Amino acid sequence: MSAIEAENLGKKFGDFEAVKGVSFKVKKGEIFAFLGPNGAGKTTTIHMLVTLLKPTSGRAIVAGHDVLKEPDKVRKKIGIVFQDPSLDRELTAYENMYIHGKIYGLSGIELEKRIMEMLRFVELEDFKDKQVKFFSGGMQRRLEIARALLHEPEILFLDEPTIGLDPQTRAHIWEYIKRMKEEHNMTIFLTTHYMDEAEQLADRIAIIDHGKIIAEGTAEELKKLVGNDVIYVRIANGKESTQCLNAEFIRGCKVLPDGRVRLEVINAAEALPELFELAQQSGIKILEVTYHRPTLNDVFLYLTGRELREEEGGSLDMMRTMVRRRFAR
Repeated sequence: MSAIEAENLGKKFGDFEAVKGVSFKVKKGEIFAFLGPNGAGKTTTIHMLVTLLKPTSGRAIVAGHDVLKEPDKVRKKIGIVFQDPSLDRELTAYENMYIHGKIYGLSGIELEKRIMEMLRFVELEDFKDKQVKFFSGGMQRRLEIARALLHEPEILFLDEPTIGLDPQTRAHIWEYIKRMKEEHNMTIFLTTHYMDEAEQLADRIAIIDHGKIIAEGTAEELKKLVGNDVIYVRIANGKESTQCLNAEFIRGCKVLPDGRVRLEVINAAEALPELFELAQQSGIKILEVTYHRPTLNDVFLYLTGRELREEEGGSLDMMRTMVRRRFAR
């Protein structure tokens, strides 16, 4: 049996369809990532899976229970770290953990033992009596992970777990996530718009855009959708800058919004001399050339016609980062 099963899961807000009939399965003990830009439907999907939102259509089974028919049973078997801060900043780390444990029916020596185990796990044992308002953003995130694990859930949901964090703190969070899987064989459902995060952590990735899953597989399987090496060429202004280049060694060509031309070739190192020869014969002046092996950004570009990086600095992301900084004061 799968840890999570979604079948034609959809959600509408009035006339707006945020999630458009997504279907997927998450195996027990794997890290499964939803990768997509802001507004793609990642958080809406996760909110349906954890019973915070009722689906408009379709069905979902989480930890063996229907999210609509058995929401209480689902909640007992899951932990969640929300995208936005959810700790009581006036309470200490220990007090936040204690209240969460009581909600899940833990008490006495058992509760105290679990609290200290989880604080040690995220390296916050020495800060257990410190008010959360004095914690850095990274410390707060680690405490939220510890709190979500307190009642030993079967499945952990992480909604954009490293948004707004510095690279070093992000790396630490990644280590905790990997340890959770390795030490406890925990099923983890992760949403992110960071390509490196999905590639570093996930066993399988579903790329979601405009409420639809447009591709699913391991990082390597997804990269094979592009298949070839990629060359980016910036050409001097002129007619050529708005059209593709044609030659036998070019397997694919697309003109990007920023004016660059994206070429797919079997071997970039061998294709470059031919490219310069083609440009000279055609009277084209090349200003800049870069090339690399396919990335998840290339996959997103291949599937949607735009880069995932273009979506990463959206206004919603910026607003959330500002809110985090304000609460961190």
